[in-house]
Amino acid sequence: MSLPVHCDTEHIFTVDVEEYFQVGAFDGVVSRKNWDSYPSRLEHSIGILLELLARHEASATFFTLGWIAERHPFLMRRIADAGHEIASHGFWHRRVNTLTPDEFREDVRASKATLEDLSGAPVWGFRAPNFSITPGTEWAFDILIEEGYRYDSSLFPIRRPGYGYPKAPPVPHLIHRPVGVLTELPLATTQWRGLRLPAAGGAYLRHLPFRLIRRAFREHGEHGVPALFYIHPWELDPEQPRLSVPWHARMRHYSGLRKTLPLLERLLSEFRFCSAAKCLKLPTSLATSSRAVSAVE
Repeated sequence: MSLPVHCDTEHIFTVDVEEYFQVGAFDGVVSRKNWDSYPSRLEHSIGILLELLARHEASATFFTLGWIAERHPFLMRRIADAGHEIASHGFWHRRVNTLTPDEFREDVRASKATLEDLSGAPVWGFRAPNFSITPGTEWAFDILIEEGYRYDSSLFPIRRPGYGYPKAPPVPHLIHRPVGVLTELPLATTQWRGLRLPAAGGAYLRHLPFRLIRRAFREHGEHGVPALFYIHPWELDPEQPRLSVPWHARMRHYSGLRKTLPLLERLLSEFRFCSAAKCLKLPTSLATSSRAVSAVE
């Protein structure tokens, strides 16, 4: 079921807030117990993103790890004070399809509580690390609804090794579950010669022709449907430390980093963007969200 949205051709800009050493491709090289031993590079990259968004009068959703929020509470306030939305990227950046339902519930509950406490704003949205809500893990939607989330942005409607939900509608839609309803905001794709291609940002922005990204956003706009874009702070940091990882992970992670900023400038110059909360008209203060929940109950 397609979802009526209210952003009038504004697309949705999102940021997956994680450190350069926390990407899923590095799981076999960087242990979570050693995360604190790596120098943080977030403050500078987030500053670049906030300045860029302000200059283009755009708002964004920052899907943030609870682990990050605990160590950078000032960044949470800085993002929120700039008028952007804070949403959950989980606490420990663990793939949903590697967790039990109880482990997933504990993770998203801890993340939501931490982010709301440190940002002073309600957390409505969730994005699974590595888009890891895949066929067979639909139980995650039930848990998100039960834990107070209003939307998810984890489904990538493509067929790809490692992630992807190829049968998901490629536009915003409602997911009806026994425990309630969740809004799904899938990652942007485009159709080419019968194939559905990823065009949502991230490594695809750096490695694929920009015209493919532009095509996807124009197609969505022509139908009055927002396309969803994503980026990571480390993708704006070509000077980040290089880790000893397999060649394929090295190519995907480090190639094209110097192109990210000019490509973002181009994208923000050609299209209008807002946060998921603004697009869905969700309350932006904890007091307002509490009243809204009470009214529903």
